Amino acid sequence: MAYQPFTEQTVVDHVRALGLIEEGGIAQCEEIGDGNLNLVFRIRQGEQRLIVKQALPYAKVVGESWPLTLERAWIEQLALRQFAEVVPRFVPNVLGSDRTLAYTILEDLSDYEIVRTGYLEGKTYPELARHVGEFLGETLFATSDYAAGPIEKKRKEREYYNPELCDITEKLIFTDPYKDAESNNIEAALRPDVERLWHDKALKVEVAKLKVGFVTKHDALLHGDLHTGSIFATTQETKIIDPEFAFYGPFGFDVGQIIAHLTLSTFHDPLKRFERFTDVLTVWETFEKTFRHNFTNAVEPFDTEGYVDDLLQTIFADTVGYAGCELIRRAIGLAGVADLETLPETTRLERKRDALALGTALIKERHEVDSIDGLVTLLSGVRV
Repeated sequence: MAYQPFTEQTVVDHVRALGLIEEGGIAQCEEIGDGNLNLVFRIRQGEQRLIVKQALPYAKVVGESWPLTLERAWIEQLALRQFAEVVPRFVPNVLGSDRTLAYTILEDLSDYEIVRTGYLEGKTYPELARHVGEFLGETLFATSDYAAGPIEKKRKEREYYNPELCDITEKLIFTDPYKDAESNNIEAALRPDVERLWHDKALKVEVAKLKVGFVTKHDALLHGDLHTGSIFATTQETKIIDPEFAFYGPFGFDVGQIIAHLTLSTFHDPLKRFERFTDVLTVWETFEKTFRHNFTNAVEPFDTEGYVDDLLQTIFADTVGYAGCELIRRAIGLAGVADLETLPETTRLERKRDALALGTALIKERHEVDSIDGLVTLLSGVRV
């Protein structure tokens, strides 16, 4: 069957033909996707509930002038299945997939909330930070050379060849914010601040180093786009979704991404600053503890005493730098976040300036910030 985007009727017919909903029943279907790259349908029939996510061959946020490979849908379901082998409690169940039609069928998580939306409403998820730290510590170790060995890891890595989406990340995070690129979204009043950033040669050198790490390091399987909009949660449970940007990259990238977004959430709700920065602390400490524990089973020769200490120091520096890049990108690049964009104009501009200043400090000082306590002190020093 050739690729065609689903409609509400054709997607119901398709899942019924697959036997995932019963023949003859009345199915309710609604398109619920508000993302930039996909169609998302929720289908309900009696007690049966499921989600169908289908990739589009272009970016919705731009239009058909920005074509995208459909292969990302296959990579996404591969990543969800691989994560499920390690931490099934933290990812949704995959019920089906098709490479040609570029879809994944998932369990419906209607009983969960998108974390970013919950944060904007002032909600709290007490287990979220610990769960995210565990997810990162378990999956990043399990998919690395240290667990699988270099030969097996290289075999697995070939399944996640994802150059088109990696190119999007490379441009939107490491390249476009540092020049007058068409993709940027810069408010007029912020322009002088941004132009100062563009003329900061020392900053641009450090960003180039971080980009080189993103491009050349193949440490472990990354989610690739881990933020509060790609996590569903309740007060007790957490589910990581949407790993269509998954690829083998540097350990610190996903960790830095989520730390950046926890920080961004404080810009919208200053009353939650202590709670969010405690979450930053918990994410890193749980990740480190989990990763270090798993490293006791590292394959030779990586089980050398003391090696993991140096490794974690490198991961931490990368984490700090990648968090800084994400803060800058979300302030002035394509695809801003509601944490900033829903603020009143005067406050929004102030917070975006804060994001630029803080991101710059994290990038430049990432090797001087040598502990999670030091990072939290730096993050929490932003005025509100």
